[in-house]
Amino acid sequence: MAVIAALVATAIILVSVGATRERHAAAANRPLQTSITAKTAKSQAEQSPKDASKDGAEDAADDDDASVIRLVRDPSPAPAFLLTDLDGKAISTAAYHGKVVLINFWATWCPPCREEIPEMIGLADKFKDHLQIIGVSMDDEATPSEVRDFARNAKMNYPIVMGSDKLSEEYGGIPALPTTFVLDTSGRVVQKHMGLYPEEVYDGEIRALLGMHVDEPVQTFVDTGQIFLKNVARATELPGVDFSGLAPGLKKIALKRLNSELCTCGCKMTIAQCRMNDPDCATSKALAARIIRQLKAEANAPGPTAQNR
Repeated sequence: MAVIAALVATAIILVSVGATRERHAAAANRPLQTSITAKTAKSQAEQSPKDASKDGAEDAADDDDASVIRLVRDPSPAPAFLLTDLDGKAISTAAYHGKVVLINFWATWCPPCREEIPEMIGLADKFKDHLQIIGVSMDDEATPSEVRDFARNAKMNYPIVMGSDKLSEEYGGIPALPTTFVLDTSGRVVQKHMGLYPEEVYDGEIRALLGMHVDEPVQTFVDTGQIFLKNVARATELPGVDFSGLAPGLKKIALKRLNSELCTCGCKMTIAQCRMNDPDCATSKALAARIIRQLKAEANAPGPTAQNR
């Protein structure tokens, strides 16, 4: 029975992969398949795409708009690392200044990661003199030699390093696979993609960052947690949080509490970070709603209120 159940689960994932690819293939700025939750049941696809918080209409284009290239305004430097790849060569982010860099967190057991590999191989070939892809294996069970054998069989033409909890934390946590960070030629993170995206998305971003011709306009946005969760404190809106009815002063207080109080779902993040990282988390959603209800009640209570402070 266990074997039959496993076969059925695998079939469901394969059907989901095909259906999702057909549904989103025309949208060049949307994921083709939802990502796989890292270090969880490896046969289950995560069903909740991460929606980017909008920090003003001018800061972020519609995620469903495939006609624009979106890059971070005033990007932060990528966390530097010096590691040894599976062939024993030193891999340093500092060595690739002057090139666009894709840092691709993946795993051998992850179906969308495997589906993405030919796209990465194609990009590495197409922009070989101006692009560096670094694969970061988040395999917590496979040995480096097993990952190396997988990479060779898949003809992966870019270096692979073994990931770690420390490296994941330096990049703000990698809750889902695949996750790819896009670095400009100065080593700054200008975009992050969670899930499987069309090759055209990366092609457009790489061309724009290299100063090549692109047909789509380039728009910039402020990182309010879409790239690094530490920047959630900049956000004025959060996924699934209704600030309507709050005066500006109370909204500021609400945001401060959401960025200082911890979520109790076990994520070890603030409520605001959890809302940004996982919009489907019922715990952080309920905690945020409770904070706003409390502030509204205080504002409507007789006597001095937080709104008047």
